[in-house]
Order: sequence, then structure tokens, then C-alpha cells
Amino acid sequence: MGAQNSKGPGEASGSDKASSSTGASQQPPDKKSSSTTDVKAIQNAAKGMIRSASGADINEKTLTQLVPIERLAQILRNKSNAQHGVNGVTVDVFVNEVFPQFPDLGRRLFNFLHMNSRAQTQYLGTIAFRQQCERFLGIMNDTTILENYVRIFAEEDRPDAITRQGVMNLLNTCFRVAMSHYPGNVKICNMMDRTFSAVINSIFFTQDLLSVGYVCRWFEQNCIRLIIIVHKFCVHTLSTAYRGLEQGFEQSFGLELATPVLEQTSPFPDRSNDEGLMPLSQAWLLAGALPTMYSKPQAIPTSGGNSSNSAQFLKDKMSLIPSHWTLIYDSNQHGVGANRFLHHVLGYRGPTLVLLHTKDDQTYCIASPSEWKETHLYIGGEESRVIQLLPKFVILEKGAKILYLNTSIRGYPKGLRAGSDPRKPVLSVDENFEKIDCKGIRADLLSIEVWGCGDKTSREVQLDIKKWQIKEAERQRTVKLTAADWMDHPDRYLLELGGRPNYNN
Repeated sequence: MGAQNSKGPGEASGSDKASSSTGASQQPPDKKSSSTTDVKAIQNAAKGMIRSASGADINEKTLTQLVPIERLAQILRNKSNAQHGVNGVTVDVFVNEVFPQFPDLGRRLFNFLHMNSRAQTQYLGTIAFRQQCERFLGIMNDTTILENYVRIFAEEDRPDAITRQGVMNLLNTCFRVAMSHYPGNVKICNMMDRTFSAVINSIFFTQDLLSVGYVCRWFEQNCIRLIIIVHKFCVHTLSTAYRGLEQGFEQSFGLELATPVLEQTSPFPDRSNDEGLMPLSQAWLLAGALPTMYSKPQAIPTSGGNSSNSAQFLKDKMSLIPSHWTLIYDSNQHGVGANRFLHHVLGYRGPTLVLLHTKDDQTYCIASPSEWKETHLYIGGEESRVIQLLPKFVILEKGAKILYLNTSIRGYPKGLRAGSDPRKPVLSVDENFEKIDCKGIRADLLSIEVWGCGDKTSREVQLDIKKWQIKEAERQRTVKLTAADWMDHPDRYLLELGGRPNYNN
């Protein structure tokens, strides 16, 4: 085929050189040896492409058909040529022009593309850059995406192993990317390191170095969406960076990620997260670990008819308006006890998160996909979860009918429980909401907070129900009786039996 003869100058294979130097003295090969040589040539061609020094697959006939990548490669090549005099893309130009807000991510991504291209130069040739970007953008399998990003943050001298610091850098990058899309331009969280340490301690235990495969399996079983979000950001950046470079304006992120916005109903605006409320880093971690219904984005408004179908499809698939988590109960503000818990939580018709904080710095989360109900039966759908957030991040239980709430029905256990075994729940709170038991280990409750994960309608319906209950209680409290009604009212006879005199006007 023509692709087998498309070799660059001076790149003849070893067999070609040998045949040219000894062809006059040696006899022509027989048919058997000729057929064997052809088979080997086909096998070698199937195993891999012949590469240039800059990493391009020079045997590959079909180059990228992605116009944004082609234009980006031309822009970066021109800038690299002007700054360094090379006919390709250098790492500093790639980082400064494409990922100026995330230089560490950009540098690691370039090194990953450079390693896969097997380039012998420090820069990537234009064709090699286009080829590697095309393959990177063409990855659709979540498992492959996860493995690639874990390898991006793995050890340079040991690409199949990753350290604690490597996972810390990966989590930090995921969080910073998510916070770049968070309303209010929030960049940091005071509890960020503590949240990351809980994840790292759960992965590594006492180890300092683990295989890439083991870490990938852990993320796949617990919180794979944290990594997938970063890949969406990288795909969007590589696909749209050429616009800002051509037109000379700063590149916008363009994507709204599904990090929930925490709405606090506390009347005290000076209150900080240090006093017990869920920090932003924990909300980000829970959004990546829980089913999507807890952080389901709001409906995306339809655009006008002037946008193309492909652009609208990309927006619908990748543009996410974050959901809002509303604080509906805080024991430090609303009071401690089962009665206060029921008053503020019952009636909220949407998913909720119950966070339980102990005095010895443990934090647990009970995720309910539906409205809480006081009953002697276990409730909850398949999206129910019981998670330990601190000191380690562990998903303790998940599945249907693992949630239990009873404070008044006699003959049945009282309190708040969670677990698949009713006789031995994995997590239980006593009827006074003062003690908590996790797998037989008891602790004193410090505070409880409940976050509503539904839409605004869920909260409005609950508030309307509360208002109706208050009005109904006031109406029952003030009952107007006429004189004729009072003469036959049972309360009149009770008062007379008690010795209260009856005055007739």
C-alpha cells in the first residue's frame, strides 16, 4: 500500500539498507523467504506506526479532522517558532496559552501527550500534537479516562505507581477546576486539606505508594465523577482555546459544573464553616460520590434558533447549572432533640443529607433520596447511602430500604437508624438524639445538620405546609362560642365538677 512507502528522508528501515548494500553480491531470495519477509512486514506494520523524532506517526495517512485542534496546533506552532525557533509545540507555550489558570494540569497533560507520542525531542511536532489531541479527545470510556488521569499524576520514574502526594495533587486539581465554575469566584476552602486527607487515608491506609490500577479501582467504586468532570473541562478547553487566541481575549471556562451551591438560611451572616456547617470541600466530595439525583443540575434554558445543532448539543451535554443545597435544620441554631429534628425535616419532599458530627471529630452522612417519614418500617430507594466523611471517607452502606425513623410508635426501636440489617444497623442515633453508634462504637453527638437537595419547589412546599400548620393551630386555639353553645358545651360541666362557680348574667 502507499502508506508503507511514505517514509521521510533518511528514515529507511534496516532491511532496506541491508538489501541495498549487499544486493549485488547475494543471490535473489527464494519465494519462501520472500513470503516470510512480507508476513513480518505486515506484522510490524500492524504492531505500531513508524514515528518521526518529534513523535508523529508518519505512516498514518488520515490526520485529524477536528478543525479546532488543527487551528490550535497552527497557533501554538507559530508562537513556539517565534519564541524558541522550533517547528512544533513546546511545553511552556502550551501551558501559558491553553491552561494559564491551571499550569500544573497543563504541564502534566503535555507530558502525558509527549510520552504517548514517544517523541525524541523536547517539543511535540505539529502533526504529532494534532494526532495525540485527537486521540485524547476521542476517549469515551469512563474507565479509560480515569486511568489516564491517575497516570498523569503518577510518578515520572514509575508510571505504574502513585504516591500520597500524587493523589493529593489530583484531588487539588479536581477541586480547583470545580471551584472555578462555582458562583462567587470561590477558590479555596478552609477544610480542604482535611477533606483530602480523609480520602487519602481511605485509599492508602498505612501505605505510601500504591499501583495505578488499585487507585483507579478505588475511585471507580467511590467517586469517579470527580475525575470525569476534569476531563470534560480539558476537552472543552482544547476544543475552544483557538478562539481566544485568534481573537485576542481571555479564554472563558464556558462550563458550569455540578458542584452544589450551599444556601444557608441562618439569620447570622457572620457564622463561618468552622463552627460545624458542611464545608464546601465536603459538598464537592459528596456531589461526586452520591448518585446524580442529589446534585442534579437545574433545567438548561433553550437558546435561540440562531445556534447550530452541534453547538446546542455540546451545550446540552456539557453545560451544567449547579444545584442548590438548602440548610433546613441546624441543631446549633434550631435546638437539639428529636422534636426539633422532626419539626424542621418532615414535610420536605426531596432528597436530603443528614450530617452527624460527634465530639471526637467524626462525621457521618445519611443520604435519603425521598421524603423522611416517621414509621416502624425501613424506607429509602436504591439511591440511599450511609457515608463516613471523617476521619476517613468510607461508603458504609448503600441500597434500598436501609433508612429508619421512629420517635413515637410503641413496641419498635426508637431513634434514627441506617443499615440493611434491622437487628444490627450500621449507624444508629438514640431517641433523644444525644448518642450515636457506628458498628458498635458509641460516641456523643455534637451537632446535626440537614441539607435539602431538591429544587426550590421542594422547599417552598415545605414552608407552605408549615405555614398552614401554624394557622390551623391558631384557629384551633381560639374557638368562638355563643352563649347557647356554651350552655351545652362539655367544658362547662367539667368546670362545674371542679368547683368553679357558674355566673348567669
